[in-house]
Amino acid sequence: MSGCKCKDSRGLHEECGVFAITNGGNTNIDVAGETYYALYALQHRGQESCGVTVNDGGVLTTVKGVGLVPEVLTPESMAKLPKGKAAIGHVRYAPKSQIDVVNAQPMVVRHSKGTLALATNSCLLNTTELRTEMQSRGTFFQGNSDSEVMAYLIARMRLECHSIERAVELAMEHFEGAYSFVVMSPRKVIAARDPHGFKPLCIGKHKDGYVFASESCALDVVGAEYIRDVKAGEIVAIIDNELVVYKDGKDHPDGLCVFEYVYFARPDSVIEGASVHRARRRAGELLAKAFPADADVVIGAPDSGLDAAQGYAQESGIPYGVGLLKNKYIGRTFIQPVQSQRENSVKIKLNPISETVKGKRVVLVDDSIVRGTTSARVVKILREAGAKEVHLRITSPVFKYNCYFGTDIGDTSDLIANRMPEEEIAAAIGADSLGFLSLEDTKKIATGVCKDYCVGCFNGEYPICVEKAGQKDKYEQKII
Repeated sequence: MSGCKCKDSRGLHEECGVFAITNGGNTNIDVAGETYYALYALQHRGQESCGVTVNDGGVLTTVKGVGLVPEVLTPESMAKLPKGKAAIGHVRYAPKSQIDVVNAQPMVVRHSKGTLALATNSCLLNTTELRTEMQSRGTFFQGNSDSEVMAYLIARMRLECHSIERAVELAMEHFEGAYSFVVMSPRKVIAARDPHGFKPLCIGKHKDGYVFASESCALDVVGAEYIRDVKAGEIVAIIDNELVVYKDGKDHPDGLCVFEYVYFARPDSVIEGASVHRARRRAGELLAKAFPADADVVIGAPDSGLDAAQGYAQESGIPYGVGLLKNKYIGRTFIQPVQSQRENSVKIKLNPISETVKGKRVVLVDDSIVRGTTSARVVKILREAGAKEVHLRITSPVFKYNCYFGTDIGDTSDLIANRMPEEEIAAAIGADSLGFLSLEDTKKIATGVCKDYCVGCFNGEYPICVEKAGQKDKYEQKII
């Protein structure tokens, strides 16, 4: 979660990126090195921690830590990894309370039947319930992530059955929520996705082996050929260098987070067979039809607003221009969680190009408005650069509700749509006009790939029951 989109400044966060690779018996393939490049491509999905685990003849070796890929996976640390026949990797976003090396992935569990490593993009609703039950059986936890719970449960199931893929299947019967993950055992690599397909996961062919990745952009960087997405509810495995479907799933997910197309995924990725770039251009086209504007130039907010701005310009006939430049050298660690610091960071992250906007009526296309403070700052920047008018167009509906499946939007009471009526938001952020893409049109930006999407953060309706969300175990509660 390409260049790093420092999402603290925007108020939205995703929940990690995963990658797995096998060499298919070709010892010339450096699986650790390929995983490093893939994680670089997935860096936008998480910037708190990262790691790589390599399988060398059944022995699993891991390097991981808190920080960005180049900060953790240095030449010195990568040199500790053997060449190996398979590897899995992970980049992680985490709430502030979970930024700790013990929560970094891959999670490695050593049990009486062997070893397994897990990398997951997940947000379970019943983590506390599962952890409490497992603690009653004597399980000890080092961290507080759902990934550790998932790894231990898969390991426990492995003790009770004949194969790692069966263990994954049994464990999935207990998982409630959103997840896609990869598991590596001494002989196999497994990939699985939740029954609703909340989180993306795809399959690629890489020379003599295979890869799994959260986004196809990771396949591209290692030279792998995209085959298809893992189906919702499907379990696939690489066994003896062959791709095997252990458990079939749905042909089309019915709970994929629509924000993957709007914001999270890189524009060069393909999700469920649909180009993210094309979906964003489509969003811009639909916005132009729904909310036309008398303007001189259309610009996009870097990065996810750029493609949509091109679509808006093409549909409206208004010229497209580059009006905001993003400083690409600001790392995740620079951005701070305090609102005042978040606002100040906008000044350094974005700079207007006066030549494009001075004296002009500007249409600014962006992906979302969360609290409204960042949008207000960007509008102010454009006005200070000489923009005569600023018409803001948003490629998603209004955020009103919580997300229980990995998108951290903060306290819903802070959402601008919950503080004032929609018709007052434009004035509050200083825009001359404002238009949000409707929920109906949002579902059309990547048509034909899903039965439905998860849009609960927009309308409060979720694909599954969320009653268990937000439960805390006793270790997260202060002693009074």
